[in-house]
Amino acid sequence: MSSVSNLAVVICHGSYHTPAPYHPLIEKLEAEGIDAYCPQLPTADLTKLNVGDVDHPDFDRDPPGGGYPQGEADTDVILGVLRPLVNDKGKDVLMIGHSSGGWVATEAAKHELQLKSRKEKGLSGGVIGILYLGAFIVPIGESIHSFFQPKDGSSITPPFMTFHKNGAAGLGTIVEAEKFIFNGLEESDAKKWAAGLTASPVLTTKLSNNAYEALPCACLVLEGDLTLPKDYQEGMIALQTQKTGRFERYYCPAGHSPHLSWTGGVVDIIKDFTHKIWGSLA
Repeated sequence: MSSVSNLAVVICHGSYHTPAPYHPLIEKLEAEGIDAYCPQLPTADLTKLNVGDVDHPDFDRDPPGGGYPQGEADTDVILGVLRPLVNDKGKDVLMIGHSSGGWVATEAAKHELQLKSRKEKGLSGGVIGILYLGAFIVPIGESIHSFFQPKDGSSITPPFMTFHKNGAAGLGTIVEAEKFIFNGLEESDAKKWAAGLTASPVLTTKLSNNAYEALPCACLVLEGDLTLPKDYQEGMIALQTQKTGRFERYYCPAGHSPHLSWTGGVVDIIKDFTHKIWGSLA
């Protein structure tokens, strides 16, 4: 059976984020002997969003000449981390998606990088599963935008975000981040992490990779989440379960950022889910 020494975790962070809030989780994983990575995704990278001075961003500027980065760019960044771990190091890799990063984790877990397909070719290592942390579980053929918005053609702006001068054709940012994103943290910590949030365009790339069907999947349901409430999380799991079978479910009392407010518990769940996957392969 594999061991944690051969395990790597690739974290796909949420919209409006940098990797910084995921460093406490990475540090705890590395203390357990688990390699962990969380690259900056282009859709939340101020240097790619035409905001001028990134230390004093202007969210009212027009989109960059080639348009805003979308899901394809995020996926390419994750694949740039994932492929060497699998192809060069033969690592068993658990994908983790937080919030909108659930879409990225699913799209990036390509067939040719999955453990089973590699084993059939006599190769070691590969993606062993996906763990969703309060994340979007988006059906095949849907984007985050199309899945979230009403099907009657109307549009809603969720209470945790606002658009700027160009509306939905421009950038959105988080409002009341201490309440919606970082609840459950000490006030000073919540303010610190809120100050580091970035921006995002509307995410319109459709999911094309049906990793749900091919890989073990689990979701950590965040019972205190005010961004994606518990019932909404449960509904996404139920919808996908009808199509591809059982999702492993875990629960915790945290708000939208369990990697900060419930870090040790997230590590325990990562280890538990990984051992269940390995056990099923033995």
